[in-house]
Amino acid sequence: MNIALWIVAGLLAAAFLAGGAVKVALPKERLAAAGMGFAEDFSGGAVKAIGVLEILAGIGLVLPAVLGVAAVLVPLAAVGVALLMAGAILTHLRRHEASAIVVNVVFLALAVLVAWGRFGPEQFS
Repeated sequence: MNIALWIVAGLLAAAFLAGGAVKVALPKERLAAAGMGFAEDFSGGAVKAIGVLEILAGIGLVLPAVLGVAAVLVPLAAVGVALLMAGAILTHLRRHEASAIVVNVVFLALAVLVAWGRFGPEQFS
């Protein structure tokens, strides 16, 4: 179970680091043109803030455990990812974007798995 949680956390971290970096680097108009239509509903600053939160979540999913410092931040970061995905699901529901919702639900489920595993049976010592 420990190895599975590391793999899931690592994959989530990679996805959120990449997604957050794109949101921080590109203007909202380019994001919308590239298929991230949600950006049309938010200010440029809000899109950048979402990107920063995704980057911080990606870092928090693995770095504390790798460094052995404040490992409780790993499940807290997973809770943060779950909250981000809940917001994303609501946004995509409002926009009637079913395919995006499926991806968000998968990320939400994986984040909940990491949070449950790291708060519960596979806590870091």
